Amino acid sequence: MTIEIGYDDGDIDTNRSSASPHLNDLIAARYSRRQTMRGGIGAMTTALFGFSLLAGCDDDGEDAPLAVSGGLALSATSGSPVTLSGTLPGGTTGTWVQTSGPAVTLTSNSNGIATFTAPTVAADTQLGFRLDAQAGDRTGSATTTVTVRPIALGFNAVPKSLADQLSVPAGYTATVLYRLGDPIANNVAAYANNGSDTNFAQRAGDHHDGMTYFGLADNGIPDYQTGNTRGLLVMNHENITQQYLHAGLPTPAPRPESEAIKEIEAHGVSVIEVRRGTTWSYVQGSSFNRRITPNTPMSFSGPVRGNALLRTRYSTDGTQGRGTINNCANGTMPWGTYLTNEENWAGYFRRNAGDAAVRTAAGRAKENTSLTRYGIPEGRTGNYGWTTVTPADSSSTIFSRWNATAQAGAPADGSGDFRHEPFQFGWVVEIDPFDPNSTPRKRTALGRMNHEGCEIGRTVAGVRPAFYMGDDAQNEYIYKFVSNTAWSDADAGGQGNRLALGDKYLDAGTLYVARFDANGNGTWLPIVFGQGPLTASNATYPFEDQADVLANVRIAGDLLGATRMDRPEWTAVNPQTGEMYCTLTNNSSRTPANTDAANPRAYTDPKLPQGDVVNADPPTNAQATRGNANGHIIRLREAGDRSDATTFTWDIYAFGSGADLNAQNINLSGLDATNDFSSPDGLWFGLRSNITGQATPVMWIETDDGAYTDVTNCMLLAAIPGTVGDGATRTVSNTLTTAANVTTTSQTATRIGKAPGASLKRFLVGPKECEITGIYSTPDGRSLFINVQHPGENGSPTAPSSNWPSQTPGARPRSATVVITKDDGGVVGL
Repeated sequence: MTIEIGYDDGDIDTNRSSASPHLNDLIAARYSRRQTMRGGIGAMTTALFGFSLLAGCDDDGEDAPLAVSGGLALSATSGSPVTLSGTLPGGTTGTWVQTSGPAVTLTSNSNGIATFTAPTVAADTQLGFRLDAQAGDRTGSATTTVTVRPIALGFNAVPKSLADQLSVPAGYTATVLYRLGDPIANNVAAYANNGSDTNFAQRAGDHHDGMTYFGLADNGIPDYQTGNTRGLLVMNHENITQQYLHAGLPTPAPRPESEAIKEIEAHGVSVIEVRRGTTWSYVQGSSFNRRITPNTPMSFSGPVRGNALLRTRYSTDGTQGRGTINNCANGTMPWGTYLTNEENWAGYFRRNAGDAAVRTAAGRAKENTSLTRYGIPEGRTGNYGWTTVTPADSSSTIFSRWNATAQAGAPADGSGDFRHEPFQFGWVVEIDPFDPNSTPRKRTALGRMNHEGCEIGRTVAGVRPAFYMGDDAQNEYIYKFVSNTAWSDADAGGQGNRLALGDKYLDAGTLYVARFDANGNGTWLPIVFGQGPLTASNATYPFEDQADVLANVRIAGDLLGATRMDRPEWTAVNPQTGEMYCTLTNNSSRTPANTDAANPRAYTDPKLPQGDVVNADPPTNAQATRGNANGHIIRLREAGDRSDATTFTWDIYAFGSGADLNAQNINLSGLDATNDFSSPDGLWFGLRSNITGQATPVMWIETDDGAYTDVTNCMLLAAIPGTVGDGATRTVSNTLTTAANVTTTSQTATRIGKAPGASLKRFLVGPKECEITGIYSTPDGRSLFINVQHPGENGSPTAPSSNWPSQTPGARPRSATVVITKDDGGVVGL
């Protein structure tokens, strides 16, 4: 007879002579095996393998602990799918429960299998899980761990390219969604693309630019969190490629009315409904669809409303206006509106010789100072010659309004001509995309300039929000507007009167201009009438009131001593840290003599295909680009992380450069073939509604390049940036040789962020002669919209230099919106 020796606490019957087991025998056997397995083998296997193995059976196989395995420890990246796969005996059920770490939602949780999405983390984080199993009254359990890493860019970098195509990484699909001329109303014919098309007030405009996707619920109300398959795309149409709009080359002055009205209407903004079925498409006859053009009625709000500077023959009281033009970057307000921003509007105006004398005689000599400072000197003829049109309707002023020449004998207040029409432009314009009958409002409290964009900072309940803006011209400034009204979370979502909420936050506050100091600190200088030099006694420009200051913020910035920047363009705010990033596209007038800490480079970027030698000095090609040819991206962090702070710290996130340029003084960010770029322009962070906007958000960078186009077409890059101060100080030695072989040198100390390395990758390269611009995603981050602007802009109707997007030889190119999705349905970029 075999005697089993197990745990003995003395309270048992040792009499084995009976044929039938005593109750105590059964209890002892069961208790003995559980204790042995839990205290011995189970502890050993947990230590060695990270899970508990419960096994054993009675002589009759009943009532033994279940053999359960939790599997080996796992690792995953934030946002990726994770499967917990345990092992259970046959006929056993088992479910997983989480025991530690950030909470996740377990799905398909049965038979030892469960899935979840790895949560957003900023550093490696361990999650604990336990698999509980049961069969009748038998139970068992096992544990495992999952280590979650921060998000990473999950694609192979797209190579540089000069091909006439749009390239995206393997595993992604790019689909053309909305092109120049596409009809947005049911009664408008398809676009012929041969110059015969008309009625651009009901067609897609040209030069697609800044863009926002606003989600819609099935019932048509705003849905910013889950509206992933139906929404409104709102986008700017910055400019036109004139030669492709007409049957032949544009008619020289005097311009025919039919051509000029087409060109005017091709500017402005589109609002279109889009839906996702098998693929994305736009809804041609949607009641939401709308074109806002330079002829659309507008109203003014804020401190400049009704001021004499806004009075024209069209609006004698200075409260109304017509249209918006040269709209570049955008802004998306948390209450559900779209900000479009008037950039290079000055070029559209004509100003004849003798105008200055008429204004001086009328007692308005300082208007000459203003017009010149904003780029409208005497002698300008105006873009596209619209003022040379003689309209069929002699009462029409839609062409003559672009002539800003003061008419002798007309009222000095501007109510009898269009001398003040230039003052009606250069503003931030707010649009309610959900109400096609609403009148857009020009928000004058945010100042008048070459507005590139207007991005709201992080909103924190009880703190006054900030709105960040760049003035896109060489040596202009970075601004922010701080509302007088503290943020209320109740205003997010945009279900009520959206433009009234815009009144609340955008019509009263303080406008500031930035000064960047060499020590890495900075100051926001208030642009307020009566403070410092902004007074009526100023000799350069005697300001009359705050309205006058806001209409002339460039002059105010000059007088306050703001830092002149290398073309400030798009602004973007990291949704996690609140840090503001601004693209400084380039500056051909930057020289070694006028570099500073925030704009520290002046050099020569050679054109290799034309026979240059890299870094030759002097360059072998007189067409080489000079100054800060490749641009950079600056960032700042507000004091106390408060949007209403008046001081900040700053550094330069990354310098644009070819990978082959001098690493000591030009390629300061150590870019390589996977991420070198030039002339950053568009800039945008992923949304907080998905993982690309959480913990360590993804930043997207778009380029509008003229310096590196001998090597590659323009591009889109993805980045996971660090934070202000994560790098070091550095001294840049600048040497610049002009076309006349005049060489100047300097040394400039600056502050550079940590080299991007693999956290910056090229995601997309566009077709020939295009700009990549405009970017937004669905709330879930699984569909990314971008714009391809002016492909083939240097061609002609008979010899287009690009055929994109049709790829049919001889086809005229068209600006277009593209939607990018991941073939596995995942979040784009990860």
